[in-house]
Amino acid sequence: MPLMIALAAMAAAAPAADYRARLPEDEVIYFLLPDRFENGDASNDRGGLKGDRLATGFDPTSKGFFHGGDLRGLTKRLDYIQGMGATAVWLSPIFKNKPVQGNKGQESAGYHGYWVTDFTRVDPHLGTDADFKAFVDAAHARGMKVYMDIIANHTADVLYPRECEGKGECPYRSIADYPYQRRGGVSGAAINPDFDGRDFSKLIDPNYAYTITVKPVEKAIKVPAWLNEPIYYHNRGDTTFKGESSQMGDFVGLDDLFTEHPRVVQGMIDIYGSWIDRFGVDGFRIDTAQHVNPEFWAQFAPAIMARARSKGIPNFHIFGEVATSEMDPAHTAVNTRVDKLPSVLDFPFARAVIDVVAGKAGTDELAKLFRADALYEGGTEAALRLPTFLGNHDAGRFPALLKMFGLQADNEELLKRDLLGHAMLLTLRGVPTIYSGDEQGFVGKGGDQDARQDMFASRVATYIEDKLLGTNATTAQSNFDTNHPIYREIAKLAHIRTSNPALTRGRQVVRFASEKPGLFAVSRFDPADGHEVLLVFNTSTQPIEQNVRVETASSKFTTLAGACPATSVAPGSVQIMLPPLGYAVCDAR
Repeated sequence: MPLMIALAAMAAAAPAADYRARLPEDEVIYFLLPDRFENGDASNDRGGLKGDRLATGFDPTSKGFFHGGDLRGLTKRLDYIQGMGATAVWLSPIFKNKPVQGNKGQESAGYHGYWVTDFTRVDPHLGTDADFKAFVDAAHARGMKVYMDIIANHTADVLYPRECEGKGECPYRSIADYPYQRRGGVSGAAINPDFDGRDFSKLIDPNYAYTITVKPVEKAIKVPAWLNEPIYYHNRGDTTFKGESSQMGDFVGLDDLFTEHPRVVQGMIDIYGSWIDRFGVDGFRIDTAQHVNPEFWAQFAPAIMARARSKGIPNFHIFGEVATSEMDPAHTAVNTRVDKLPSVLDFPFARAVIDVVAGKAGTDELAKLFRADALYEGGTEAALRLPTFLGNHDAGRFPALLKMFGLQADNEELLKRDLLGHAMLLTLRGVPTIYSGDEQGFVGKGGDQDARQDMFASRVATYIEDKLLGTNATTAQSNFDTNHPIYREIAKLAHIRTSNPALTRGRQVVRFASEKPGLFAVSRFDPADGHEVLLVFNTSTQPIEQNVRVETASSKFTTLAGACPATSVAPGSVQIMLPPLGYAVCDAR
């Protein structure tokens, strides 16, 4: 039986009833944008709207507009996702969006889901609430979990400061210069005179920094209705992503919610709690989490976890986006300690693997990363629950990032390094997250729209001209090839991972790292019987032959991937031989 068919059959045969019992660290996550995945119903391509692309948001030839993918198409492709070994599916936001935003000549569409107007229903471009229910039920029937992408930081851009009209930008106005109690600055007329920063019943007038206007056609566009009230937004202009503005400024013009306000806190708990009630989803990825005040998360996260437990979902997974381009675990760990977020996306992991696999850094950069696991609330055990990834829909895809960070290599070498990165992702601590298209060799030219290629046949010229890794195909054709070398490698490694508790819940110990490209060796230990699984990676273009420390009891090894020695060379020592850019997974039992 071919490998992919065998793995798919094993996955299908797995009991679905026990999926709720799995811990977050037991999963292999597959992340996708429904609009870019598969078109199952062409009748909803324009979202029920009429007119040109600026009215409907639909233009399959433009990378910045809706392309036609939907929830029905996604449901039809669950075999493909599960065959790769994924146990959970994370979707970009599916809520109803403002179809098109942007200044004249710079418009784009809300195909990505982050410009929400109605938080209570599915965007018609993606289907219906019934379609989402059918998808969740189909995933659950297979024992797969569903994670929603949610936003509490902002809504679509509906509020317009009059003073910025026609300027294309709106400078941030600080509290010191524009206090809530004065209109238009410290010397302005008194408004909200009794507001002390705590009693929000005294905050009545939203025009302290700017004069807030709304187009008549958009006055009631947001759902629930309370979201249409300007008083529930900061209204201070655009963020600079620094200092005070990072949490109070509009993210590229998007209306920044006043998340200190009790009405906003409870409103968001009610909104997202209802999606748990109605659909039984298994987790939330939180967009722009670091741009919301910690006090909000300290109330929101426990309330959502309690809501999930009350619905029979004991292991609900919440993880926040705390984006950083640096290998700085303190940047992400603080949001688990101060904000009390249960978990966060591991951006430092991505940066470390990019640097190491590109040959820009020695393998000790990974050792430094893992040494900092104790910084997270809950320590090294909590680090097991951090969703790890190589690239994403914002920063760019892994092969493109390798090149952006200095790698000069032909496609053959780039493919080997890509496979090495995926081997690290799927065996080291954390919850591996595969970005849709990576398994088909998508590369792209950069981040954001350049990293959001269609899985179904694309009509975007800049996507079609890309050279894919491991295949002669292009994105002009559908790319769901279960024989693609990256898909096959991910499927193999995902099966190894989910079949070995040492690789999901196991303690991790770094055995060897160097200041130069070369060997990185790690041991992970089964939490039940304590046996060792040795992981070894070669980030250099030269073969490696080297002794590596292991437990004294680890005397015999079974090869799970790559090529492993049969026995140790002496108590506590095993001789490792790796080809250039190779890796091995060795089970000591």
